[in-house]
Amino acid sequence: QRQLVESGGGLVQPGGSLRLSCEASGMIFSIYAKTWYRQAPGKQRELVAELTRGGSRNYADSVKGRFTISTDNAKNTVYLQMNTLKPEDTAVYYCRARLNDEYDFWGQGTQVTVSS
Repeated sequence: QRQLVESGGGLVQPGGSLRLSCEASGMIFSIYAKTWYRQAPGKQRELVAELTRGGSRNYADSVKGRFTISTDNAKNTVYLQMNTLKPEDTAVYYCRARLNDEYDFWGQGTQVTVSS
């Protein structure tokens, strides 16, 4: 069974850091494009960071210089290192692994709350 499981969310103060993890199972993770999205209450889901199959990294303007996506294919895991967190980063964060329309998988999400 192919699945993605996120972890690492929680409550953090403004200016703090968190590292999200997304562990894959049942798939050859290294060949998938990997993406982190987030969805804040009342807002549409938005792309935060992506790691393309070719190895390129792209980020939303709002997180450039603060967030970093990385992967450890030996552990079937993709990470999102989030630094200098702001209250507007509060959202549910989802990971996605996509190969094509047929092989397109999402995790269940992990809550990140940035508040003092």
